[in-house]
Amino acid sequence: MLRPRIIPCLLVSRGGLVKTVRFKDPKYVGDPINAVKIFNEKETDELVVLDIDATAKGAEPDFKMIADLAVECRMPLCYGGGIKTVEQARRIIGLGVEKVAISSAAVENPELISLIAREIGSQSVVVVLDAKKRLFGGDHDVFTNNGQKNSKRSVLELARQAESLGAGEIVVNSIDDDGSMKGYDLALARCVREAVGIPMTFLGGAGSLQHIAELIRTCGVVGASAGSLFVFKGPYRAVLINYPSPSSREELLRSAMGQSPQA
Repeated sequence: MLRPRIIPCLLVSRGGLVKTVRFKDPKYVGDPINAVKIFNEKETDELVVLDIDATAKGAEPDFKMIADLAVECRMPLCYGGGIKTVEQARRIIGLGVEKVAISSAAVENPELISLIAREIGSQSVVVVLDAKKRLFGGDHDVFTNNGQKNSKRSVLELARQAESLGAGEIVVNSIDDDGSMKGYDLALARCVREAVGIPMTFLGGAGSLQHIAELIRTCGVVGASAGSLFVFKGPYRAVLINYPSPSSREELLRSAMGQSPQA
């Protein structure tokens, strides 16, 4: 039975773990390998690691870092950053990573989605759409190159395109809400969830487990991903890797899905 997933998202810059606000001002928060070890102990559902430097700088994926992460990680791992070719995607999967995430390359060269899906299977292809609300109107444009370039195409259009080309999952990342910890953009999440039928994950804005519950109530069985929520603790944002216990997760999911404690 499919169930919602609660997914930490780790951002990597210059080999270190960082956190941003609206894709700007990365703050160093620790070592990615140490974070993975802690998430292992906490029996995390899944983990996403995004290298925010690779695409912006035109660099290829850091295969040494990916290999180190894959060896340490005891949960399903999704890696994104700098993937532009089928060969790179195949090599990353060969290192023990379950999913590869493509973002800028999927927008600029959509056929790459199909090529990678044929090589490693649709279930391992994740398309990340970094969305920012338009100044006028209620739609959202997708930005590429770590939020630096406006594709001038709507998130709904590109989500449908990614599905049609063979993506196995879509991650919608709200630039406006990144690091805010004020809650997900539920209206955006609802619109994208209704537009496509493949698995979805939403990222940007989560600051509490209640925010995750609200997303699941709104969209059903989706991935609820967060960065700040799982690396900061308390009103002063002290750096502390955290994740809900198995019992807390079960209680949260039962409540969000409208199930009784005996369900």
